[in-house]
Amino acid sequence: MEDPKELLRKQGIYSLLDLALLIPASYIDTTLSTQIGTGKVHTFEATVQDVHPGHGKFQADFYLSRFCRSIKGVFFRATPYHYQTFAKNSTHIIQGRVEQFGGALQIIQPKTVKQAGQIIPKYKTTLKQEEIYALITRYVHKKALVAEGLTDEEADTLLMLHAPISLDAIYQGGGYRPHIVALLKFVEAYNHIKKLSVKRMDFPATASLHGDEKAFIKSLPFALTDEQLRTIGEIKSDLANTHKAAKRMVVGDVGSGKTMVILASAMMALPCKSALMAPTSLLAQQLYEEAAKHLPPSINVALVMQGRMTGDYRTADFIIGTHALLYKDDLPKIDLVMIDEQHRFGTAQRHALEKLSGRGEAKAHVLQFSATPIPRTQAMMDSALIDISLITTTPFSKSITTKLISKENFASLLAHIKEEIGLGHQVLIVYPLIEQSEQIPYQSIDEARGFWEKNFDNVFVTHGKDKSKDEVLLEFREHGDILLATTVVEVGISLPRLTIVVIVGAERLGLATLHQLRGRVGRLGLKSWCYLYSHDKSNERLHSFSKTMSGFDIAKLDLQFRNSGDIIDGTIQSGQKFRWLDMAEDEEIVSRAKNRLASVKMK
Repeated sequence: MEDPKELLRKQGIYSLLDLALLIPASYIDTTLSTQIGTGKVHTFEATVQDVHPGHGKFQADFYLSRFCRSIKGVFFRATPYHYQTFAKNSTHIIQGRVEQFGGALQIIQPKTVKQAGQIIPKYKTTLKQEEIYALITRYVHKKALVAEGLTDEEADTLLMLHAPISLDAIYQGGGYRPHIVALLKFVEAYNHIKKLSVKRMDFPATASLHGDEKAFIKSLPFALTDEQLRTIGEIKSDLANTHKAAKRMVVGDVGSGKTMVILASAMMALPCKSALMAPTSLLAQQLYEEAAKHLPPSINVALVMQGRMTGDYRTADFIIGTHALLYKDDLPKIDLVMIDEQHRFGTAQRHALEKLSGRGEAKAHVLQFSATPIPRTQAMMDSALIDISLITTTPFSKSITTKLISKENFASLLAHIKEEIGLGHQVLIVYPLIEQSEQIPYQSIDEARGFWEKNFDNVFVTHGKDKSKDEVLLEFREHGDILLATTVVEVGISLPRLTIVVIVGAERLGLATLHQLRGRVGRLGLKSWCYLYSHDKSNERLHSFSKTMSGFDIAKLDLQFRNSGDIIDGTIQSGQKFRWLDMAEDEEIVSRAKNRLASVKMK
């Protein structure tokens, strides 16, 4: 046999629990039947009474001594093997589906079984059945499973699936018994969290940071939410650690106040220096403006973007910039690195910034921020690899009405747009394309702009290919009434007067993107509306989306509709699909698995 570990790797099996979770796809039950029922597979001890050769067909009349009755065995495409095996007066253990034919019982193509009373597992694998069975027998045993952290009872149940005494112990009503499904979910979650925890690499910190953020928080013209304060507390504890550099992701919904957490973190870094990298110059500019507005005047803040700098980054306390930071070879010593909208940077870019701030074995503290909410189940699992803080509430309640509309609602939509513009508010209309396409049954920006420019004043247009989009967005913020755009505005400039967003062809976008676009309106509490324009007004996904404002609930909905979860762990982004675990529903099971692993590690 080939090296066992190599064989297992070819099957995608890297841990003992991976192997244990390779549950048989089916079983061959050779237990002798105690009764006869038609339409079911039975196993009998049978003696050949007579044989009837034919043209390509062979029939054996079997006598079932246990039931004192006969049954016919019919073999099509008969070979010499059949004639030799089923000789008159020979005894066999036969298996097959019993049917009624012409008033008599018969089995088509009965199989012979070497030994009765066995339940033989059948595995879905490219390996030979005897190879995988040998590997499972060798490695998957009670002592090994208990050593992995399972209880005696859990280990016994898992082992029973590979060597059952009876199928009744496994199946109920055509499926697995509920306690078996629950166990498989738990073991799958436990195994995944355990593998992530092994991947985690911690490094000593370049410095222990003890700056005071209390005066800054007290000076703000508004109160921070409990979740903002809790997250700041978690970061404060991280930064004070010299033995382990912080590696935390802050996941906050649209408008949850992550900017204040960023500024509080910069205060906690003092007197050491901190840096924040944003994905666009627009976001970097906005963060710089917020820092200049809310941080104490004594804090020296610099802005670094391609072709533009404000302040001297070499002497600044807090440096804000785009990826242009990566090309500065004279950055000062940085002990806190922050990355906004981390998923919009490649792994190499994030690592490059971290590397710029590292010194030998020691690493700077790293905080990553994301406005793409993830389900709590996913956050619990990913926290084995990176610490996670969730901000699920917003500093003020938003009043946004979400409506699914179609062509027949266009007149009333126009009236509403005119009404909001009359109140000094702004409107965003998101189109799926810049130019016309025969494949997509919706207007593009190029097709639609003539109508809006003819009927309204102060109409602005931008899209992803527009090199001057940042300038257009800034100009629109100050002077515009209607903005026609693609999803380029999904994450971007703050538009405090925006009260209507119309998303054309809404069913073509993911729920997370729809939520980000809806998050553009009502930023300061103004009553607002999100119109989902679609030719499919019965779309279940859009109706579900329209009923909730919580990005975390929407992430859960996204899992239900896509039946998969995206792992966002700061170093990898992959679609992790589970066989048993439902990431949208099994929060309690994941919580138990995480707690179990923590208790096992403490022993």
